[in-house]
Amino acid sequence: MDVISQFGPTLLILAIVFGVFMTWGIGANDVANALGTSVGSGAITVRTAIIVAAIFEFAGASLAGSSVTRTIRKGIIDPSQIVDRPELLVFGMLAALLAAGCWLALASVRGWPVSTTHSIVGAIIGFAVAGIGFDAVNWGKVGQIVASWVVSPVLGGGVAFLLMLSVQSLILKSEHPFKSAVRYAPYYLFLVGFVISLVTIFKGLKHLSIDLNGYESAAIAAGVGILTAMIGKRAVARVSVHEAMDETAHLASVERVFAPMIVFTACAMAFAHGSNDVANGVGPLTAVYGLIQSGGEVTQKIEMPFWILMLGGMGIVLGLVTYGYRVMRTIGTKITALTPTSGFCATVAAALTVVIASRTAMPVSTTHIAVGAVMGVGMARGIAALDLRVIGSIFVSWVVTLPAGGVLAALFFFMLKGMFT
Repeated sequence: MDVISQFGPTLLILAIVFGVFMTWGIGANDVANALGTSVGSGAITVRTAIIVAAIFEFAGASLAGSSVTRTIRKGIIDPSQIVDRPELLVFGMLAALLAAGCWLALASVRGWPVSTTHSIVGAIIGFAVAGIGFDAVNWGKVGQIVASWVVSPVLGGGVAFLLMLSVQSLILKSEHPFKSAVRYAPYYLFLVGFVISLVTIFKGLKHLSIDLNGYESAAIAAGVGILTAMIGKRAVARVSVHEAMDETAHLASVERVFAPMIVFTACAMAFAHGSNDVANGVGPLTAVYGLIQSGGEVTQKIEMPFWILMLGGMGIVLGLVTYGYRVMRTIGTKITALTPTSGFCATVAAALTVVIASRTAMPVSTTHIAVGAVMGVGMARGIAALDLRVIGSIFVSWVVTLPAGGVLAALFFFMLKGMFT
């Protein structure tokens, strides 16, 4: 308690610096989940993707980010273990932010798409084991997180694989690809409108006071889907192709039909990502702020000041602008070659999987889903279409994320504890 009252301002400054560093890592690494496929497919340029992502990520983080955060992210630690020692929680949150930020920085420089949630959770586990004790960790929750390593890419890949097969069967391999695209585009447009509406309702707006049940959400999503299909049908009708053109020209026109769909979906995913994952960076910062403001009182939930949300949003944008292109390149070009049709399938499949997981409480990682979806569309063309060396390095980075965050956090925890006690 004396540590918090004596060094409160210094600890808060460190929390702000480390929190911005962590959100910088989120922007540099995690944002590629939303727009990597758009860039890789050639639907938009890297510069345009960065501008679009910056707008929607910041809007999601600052406008729809949670105003209340849990003191212990994901319920990993039993708060009763630290009620009488709040300074340990302060040191632990600082160590977790710095450790997760360092791991995300390394992963971003290397172009590895890793889970920011796993990074911060691994860091919290590390400081808890080192500073409080093995029993302080909810190992059942940890088991669910580890299970997401398998569940997430398999789900995302399976949905993307099936969606890509449908596009191949109904459109790309038909006798008249462009005519087939015009015929079936409204159905895919309905799916886009329906899915992004559910993503926005369930993920992007879940922190706002909007009380909708499943039926109401589905009805709104269906309405948006129908409207999207109607508008899209008129837009597609304006795309023309001459019958005398060769097959390559016909397929190129098909890709033009799908390009806007992938960007539309990616924008919704960026907004949802900003509103949800900003908590990975500013949640521990808010915990430190709350402890300092309350004089060391440990509570389950803390009101998040708006300035912290804004700070998190700016950190995400800064990371995106400086290093976001590296992970975008990995997801968009290095796993498999993407076109607007395959990129569309991967993006919509990832969004649909996120919706399914959020409603069934399945432990999934958005990053792992996005990578799995890209692998799924590649598998639809055969395993030779995948770069197994790149996939192998990504899998290794996933396995290393939890222990890397944990070891770094334990080290930083003891350093901070030694400095202030």
